[in-house]
Amino acid sequence: MKDETFDITIVGAGPVGLYATYYAGLRDMKTKLIDALPQLGGQLTALYPEKYIYDVAGFPKILAKDLAENLINQALQYEPTVCLNEKIVKLEYLESEKILKLTSENGNTHLSKTVVLTLGIGAFVPRKLDIPDVHKLEGKGIHYIVRDKSIFKGKNILIVGGGDSAVDWALNLEGLAKHITLIHRRDVFKAHEDSLKKLFNSTVEVRTFYELKRVHGDEHVEGATIFDNRNGAETYLDVQHIILSLGFLANLEFIQGWGIELEKNAIKVNSKMETNIPGVYAAGDIVSYLGKLKLISTGFGEAAIAVNSTKNYIDPSSKFFPGHSSDFVPKKIKSG
Repeated sequence: MKDETFDITIVGAGPVGLYATYYAGLRDMKTKLIDALPQLGGQLTALYPEKYIYDVAGFPKILAKDLAENLINQALQYEPTVCLNEKIVKLEYLESEKILKLTSENGNTHLSKTVVLTLGIGAFVPRKLDIPDVHKLEGKGIHYIVRDKSIFKGKNILIVGGGDSAVDWALNLEGLAKHITLIHRRDVFKAHEDSLKKLFNSTVEVRTFYELKRVHGDEHVEGATIFDNRNGAETYLDVQHIILSLGFLANLEFIQGWGIELEKNAIKVNSKMETNIPGVYAAGDIVSYLGKLKLISTGFGEAAIAVNSTKNYIDPSSKFFPGHSSDFVPKKIKSG
């Protein structure tokens, strides 16, 4: 039986991919959504479901899992075909048929007139510290990902890092944990200004120019030794959990053979979110262009541009900008 050909196939079911799926439905496109994970939501559900997100329009703050639920609800109202546990390993442009062929790791194939890649940072792995005891106690009090924050109730916590994730977790867990210490190897943070203002007005103990030297414990974290990188002075902390918020390493090796032009470990796109391959577009953290800002809110806009571009690519007589959403009559959104 010949594979069914879709108007648009979106690869990556994180927030940007989910919004692209919704927008494709809004433009009456036959849509397929593919993701390598067993559930929708991408990093929102896989990495930090209990973390608050502060920079999405319309929400002063919202838990990642709740944002994911809203996006899933929105995306599925037009009944797209959804394929989970499907890691795409090959993309080909079939010149004779003017369509794209995607092949997954398990051998399944997907045909589509256009493809939008919303892969986030690709295959992500957490940055790790080269400290032996850290590796030994991973999952036993050492955390790179937090899925259930209730485990920190009444505990002493050490957070390592100076970006938004480290600061957000410190603020998120304040009041739940007994005591929180946040250390950063320098005195310049990469977190948003408002978050830093809240951090320094909180009960969190912040130590700059400090790094983690040693983790103590056999079956579970029992303590940590930190040191001042200016003079080497060491301090022992009585902690039961350590959150290492050191970021994630992007890995785009799996698309190296697809023929897509890369720039700065990201996919190079133009103002229409087009790649160098006909019919292939990209949006979200995976893309690179002058002035790129890696925010979920930015990704939403890029998703809309990419989908409108695919519609116009398939049907040049269609309008690139079809009008505002109030001009459409969307299907009834399912209630939770």
